Amino acid sequence: MTKQELLQQPIQHFDMTQVNVVPLVDAMRHMAFSARDLARAADITERMVRDPECGIILCLAGSLISAGLKKVFVDAIRHRMVDAIVSTGANIVDQDFFEALGFKHYVGEEKLRSGMFDAEQAAPRIAAISAPFIEEDKLRAGDAPPRLIADEMEPGPVSSREFIRAMGGYLASRGCKTPDSIVMEAYKHDVPIFCPAFSDCSAGFGLVAHQHARGDQPKVSLDSAKDFYELTQLKIKNPTTGLFMVGGGVPKNFAQDVVVAADILGEEVPMHKYAIQITVADVRDGALSSSTLKEASSWGKVDLAYEQMVFAEATLAVPLLLGYAYHRGAWRDRPARKWNQVLEPALAR
Repeated sequence: MTKQELLQQPIQHFDMTQVNVVPLVDAMRHMAFSARDLARAADITERMVRDPECGIILCLAGSLISAGLKKVFVDAIRHRMVDAIVSTGANIVDQDFFEALGFKHYVGEEKLRSGMFDAEQAAPRIAAISAPFIEEDKLRAGDAPPRLIADEMEPGPVSSREFIRAMGGYLASRGCKTPDSIVMEAYKHDVPIFCPAFSDCSAGFGLVAHQHARGDQPKVSLDSAKDFYELTQLKIKNPTTGLFMVGGGVPKNFAQDVVVAADILGEEVPMHKYAIQITVADVRDGALSSSTLKEASSWGKVDLAYEQMVFAEATLAVPLLLGYAYHRGAWRDRPARKWNQVLEPALAR
């Protein structure tokens, strides 16, 4: 297969602002099983957006941006439905920042999902993220900017939030090649993005190259404890919080644990008042991605009054839940919290 044959149809990101899903979701509340769970989750999502005291933390795990959900999250930032993001590095760097540099993800032909043609894809240097495809050469080109960003930063330990904000500055100064970028939109609206396992993505290659080139000289390094401390400070300063979690893993646990971290610091804060988790993980193996929110409540992290597990695949559930809150209009009177300015008061000047 040639590169031209494999890369014919770019991923088109879903636009929740153009599709009013409210009647569909409202109809689901009269059903049973996952439909009713999703409708209740939509109510909770809309309730936390409408709550003037609530700071909303969006958690992202899995291959979400490459699958076509980028604009949903960008619009959530634009319309003040998100105050902070905790994500895997892959979503933020390998997928969103990658597209902001002008590159694309492509829809894989149906037969290629079987995995039987992976060797043929490797010949023209096409990498697969399940069904979406990317050009490996373009992905390698996307690895270079993180090193340039690190080279231009003041040497020393930084949080992933600080580094990703610098990525937003890089796009602002050099030109973002797409109208919709999570990194760019978060930069413009002072929404902090945390990637607790930041080196586990293309930015890690750039930072490795940066540190290797610097040798024994001062260099930029990542401080994951600072990530944890900063997000905990946001919880202390804004005690009422809600979690909208897509997938599980590190982002889910990191965001939930700030309640315990605040207690360690001698600050008494309430559990997360609202919590939604979208997952297809199985609860039987005890993995974090599938641990229920009721289990999180037993650890003192999540209140049980407004929590809902939605066992559904993200590309189906996310547009319905965030689209419901968007079209109900709760965001219109919601203030922008600009949490980057809370963590860096100098930004507010």
